[in-house]
This record gives sequence, structure tokens and C-alpha cells, in this order.
Amino acid sequence: MDPDAEIAFEFVPVIRHYKSGRVERLIPSNPVPPSVDAATGVSSRDVTIDAATGLWGRIYLPDLAKCPGVRLPVVIYFHGGGLVVGSAAEASEHAFLNRLAARAGALAVSVEYRLAPEHPVPACYDDAWAAVRWAASDKGPADPWVRDHADAARVFVLGFSAGGNVAHNVTLRAGLGLEEGDDGGGAAVRVKGMALLHPYFLAATRAEGEVKVPWVREKLEELWAFACGGGRNAAGPDDPRVNPVAEGAPSLRRLGCERVLVCTADDELEVRGKAYYEGLLASGWVEGEVELLDSAGEEHEFHLHRPDSPKALGLMDRLVAFIQGKQ
Repeated sequence: MDPDAEIAFEFVPVIRHYKSGRVERLIPSNPVPPSVDAATGVSSRDVTIDAATGLWGRIYLPDLAKCPGVRLPVVIYFHGGGLVVGSAAEASEHAFLNRLAARAGALAVSVEYRLAPEHPVPACYDDAWAAVRWAASDKGPADPWVRDHADAARVFVLGFSAGGNVAHNVTLRAGLGLEEGDDGGGAAVRVKGMALLHPYFLAATRAEGEVKVPWVREKLEELWAFACGGGRNAAGPDDPRVNPVAEGAPSLRRLGCERVLVCTADDELEVRGKAYYEGLLASGWVEGEVELLDSAGEEHEFHLHRPDSPKALGLMDRLVAFIQGKQ
């Protein structure tokens, strides 16, 4: 059989991978260019973060007339897509960042991290770490927007779905670096807060009622192994990178941030997101340092597809308050 036609792995409607190595990304893509957004006044442009790996990001600057003479909090954002699809240029993600930058008065960087299977895990984490160090540097990176307007003491890491997984792993890496006195590159990175939207976490042992759609859960577990590059048995659902509360995983108290916001929806990841929140409390975090927002009855991507719905507006309000330091 022709290896270019023989399927090695597929998750419809997300991705199909052939034995020849050919990849079909099945989710329709709608990339948009950076711009000045008429609705919010936010300006955006694409910047190179690491030329050696091709890593880039889309940077968002709010209308400075509305926040004159102040340094802006920095939001480093990681998009969703199961670690295999998605882009910082996707229209829905772009619109979300415009709204967030405007409402929070924040400089945002949406990271175009490398995707599996062409770049298996941990490439996404390495890219995320490079982006955080680039944006959080207090020595003034080459980009003038970051250099002239960012407050390196107020860096927030935000991730949606698979991007929530990335956000957790990069914030944990920041914490482990702080324990060692640096990040392996000469300067420790400090993260003010981490917000996870419907994060992509799994577990081998499933709680009663956890699995809502069995075939989706099975595919999510297969997708994790696929993203790690070695087939179904490459990395299981208790790998600490995808199950941060697994036995033997680093304590969540070692996260390199001061506050955490966990947001869940009525999806296949809801129970694992809540388990993460409970794991934070069990590890020594206290109420006030960690928050849970449960958008009950809403699907996985509701805030992207229906941004003006009441619960999407509520989610945005909570993110803005989190970034601005309000309870």
C-alpha cells in the first residue's frame, strides 16, 4: 500500500498523519494579518523571537492614549489545538487577544510555538520558555514595544486548552529555575500570575463521571502520545507534563508564579482542570492565591466563538481583574 495514503494516526476532525510522514490538518484555518483593530484601538504586529528555530509571536499594544505614561503588564499567551494544530494568527485567537489587551491595558504576546508531529514535545515547551524569557527580560529585548512599554515585574502567562498545558509547564520551569537561582541562562524569570483556560490535562485513573464522551477521551490520550512523537505508548496520561497531579510529579507549590486562575467549561477536560485546582490547594496554595472559575453549561471554545455571550463576558472580566490585580 502507498505509504502516502496509509494512515498512521488520525483524530477527526483535528489531524490525519500518514505513514509517509505527510500531515493533514483537518480543522479549517482562518489566519488574519496583524493590524490596527478598529473596535479596540489595539495595534499588532509579528515579531521574531528566535531566528534559529523560526519562533515568532504576534505582539499587541493597547491604545497608549488610554494608559499614558505607565508601564503595561505583559500577557504571554499560548493558543489551543492539542499541540498539533492552531496558530497565533488564527482569526478567533487574534480577536480574543485584541479584546484582552484593550480591556486589561496590557501588552500581549501570542506565541507561535512549534507543532507536533513535525516538532514533537518538548519543542512546544522550549519555544514557550524562549518566549517567556524574551518578553520578561528586564534588560530590554530588541523589540521596541516591549522595551519601551512592558513592565517586567508584571508578567502573566495565559494558555487555552493545549496552551494551558504549555502555560503550566513553562511556569513550573520558571519556578524550578528560581529554586536554582537562575533559569539555566543566567537570569531567573518571575511570573506574576498564571491563568489556564480549559487546560489539556489527563490522568490514567478516571474519576467517576469524568469521561463524558468515551471516544473523545480515548483520542485525547492517543493525541498526547502522538504529540510526544512515539506512537500510542510513547507517553501515557500519567506523564507529569500532562497530569501535573500524578504521583511523582513535581509539587504544584513549585510553580514560579504568585497567583493562579483555573477556568473550566462543560467539556472532556473539566474534571482534570478541577483536579488541578484541588491539587494546588493540597500542595499548599491557599484561597486568594488560587481561583477557580467554572463556566458551567458552556462548551470548550465558547469564549472564542461567542465572545459577547454572558459567560464569555464574565470570563473576560475575571481575566482582566486577575491581570490588574483585583479580586
